[in-house]
Formats: sequence, structure tokens, C-alpha cells
Amino acid sequence: MGIKYIIASSFIIFLLGVLGISLNKSNLIIILMSIELMLLSTSIIFIVTTMFYEQIMGQIFTLFILTIAAAESAIGLAIIVAYFRLRGKISIKLLNTLKG
Repeated sequence: MGIKYIIASSFIIFLLGVLGISLNKSNLIIILMSIELMLLSTSIIFIVTTMFYEQIMGQIFTLFILTIAAAESAIGLAIIVAYFRLRGKISIKLLNTLKG
């Protein structure tokens, strides 16, 4: 499989993450999963280009990205659980109705 196909599939994964954020503005868990997809696609691009140019810096940077993504998921889910215990709902539409 060529590098072009892997980069194209990573770009499609990134677009799915962007679409998940832009189309779904009511569910926090889906927004969090979309952010994870975007981080995963950038990690795939770093790994592929590292293998192509035979350097290790992209792989090290990918480890940092995955570590930050895991911490972001843990903190995000903890905030969502605390918000659910406080309000009883995980809907962002409630916040939008309070503004207007």
C-alpha cells in the first residue's frame, strides 16, 4: 500500500472527526470521540511520514500526542460525569437555550 493511500485515508478520518464536531452539537461524548479521531489521524500521518523519511522524531511526537489524547479523554469523561451528576443531562442544547 502506497503512502498516498494511507495519507488519504488519514485525511478522511480527520474529516470524519471535523464532521462529527460540526454536525453534532448536542452530545458531548460524540464531540469527545470526534476530537480523538482527529488526533488519531494526525498520529497516523506522523507515523507514515516518519517511516518514509526514516527518522524517529515523528514517532516520538506521536507518543506525546497519544499520551495527551488519553489524558484529555480521562479528564473530559470525568467532567461529563460530574456535569451529569449535577444537571441530570449531558446535552449542550441546554446551554444554547440559556444564552438566547
